[in-house]
Amino acid sequence: MSYPADSEFVFELLTCRWAERAWPPESDRESALVVARQLGTKRRRWDTVVVEADPEALAARAAFGDDELDSNLLHVARHAPAEWTWYRDALPHPGYPWRYVLAAIHRAAARGVVEKRRKGRRIEIRRIAPYPDWIRRIVAIENKPDLDASAARALSGQLEHDVETALADEVWLATAATDAAVEPALLESIPVDVGILALDFSAGVRADAGEVAWYPSSLSPRADGDGVDSGDCGDRAETRLRLAERAYGRGWRSYHSTMRQDCRHFELRRAGDALLPWCAAKGRHQTAAECAGSCGSFQPEPPQWRTRGWPIEGGPGKGIERLLERRRARVRERSAPDSR
Repeated sequence: MSYPADSEFVFELLTCRWAERAWPPESDRESALVVARQLGTKRRRWDTVVVEADPEALAARAAFGDDELDSNLLHVARHAPAEWTWYRDALPHPGYPWRYVLAAIHRAAARGVVEKRRKGRRIEIRRIAPYPDWIRRIVAIENKPDLDASAARALSGQLEHDVETALADEVWLATAATDAAVEPALLESIPVDVGILALDFSAGVRADAGEVAWYPSSLSPRADGDGVDSGDCGDRAETRLRLAERAYGRGWRSYHSTMRQDCRHFELRRAGDALLPWCAAKGRHQTAAECAGSCGSFQPEPPQWRTRGWPIEGGPGKGIERLLERRRARVRERSAPDSR
């Protein structure tokens, strides 16, 4: 086994951390990176998403806060004028009632995304900065550490859908490295346009843990639109921007929000350059589905653990959450090409 657990969830976290360290594989980094997990559209969800960004434009995106901008907030932020203007004159008609736009303006102003003021009976808005064009490329990675013939057949249709819609610029399949002379994934029914990564995490995450077994093709939408799902790519640029914003706001370390880090058995353990959730009660890496209040081993942190520090800062669970947030911020600052 070339990764330190037998769950796809752990392999997914390791892949995300490796992408932060070593993307793009076997070539020099020319973009800043935003790495996220479990993002997609109504029809398709990817395990790992890598957004390659213009470094200066990504730094400019920070002016709009650390959280994602949903489609309504994007409509306001991208079209807000440089000078005070009545919002109906400033923004293009959204295709739905203006009262929803006004609600988005109030939310945007509360988050510091735009400025607003009342002039008579009208609400005027002004931008805080131009919203940057920060996305260069979007790369989708499907993680399947134990790829056998049946798994390859099940994945084939999903990967063909990714190639046809071309919502991502590249599509990869990541699998656990084996000792075989030819990686088994190459012998299965994987679309030829999909790249294949062989990842060896037996010693945890290292920059050299990945090897390209097959290079992908650069994807672009088909001119005739045949086979393209309009629900996914009705407006490709807008869909890609919403995906990138979700990646920016959520990252991949947000797994703590769906797991019980407030359990006394929840720990983080190092695997090379990665920190992985560990259950002391089970004596192994737990999955996100297992780590819930319904777990038979769940025990809340003792109250005295949560009352240390002034003001009350919470127990080890809150400390883990803050640690992951700090690592996320530090990695984002270091993701520029000259700081790899």
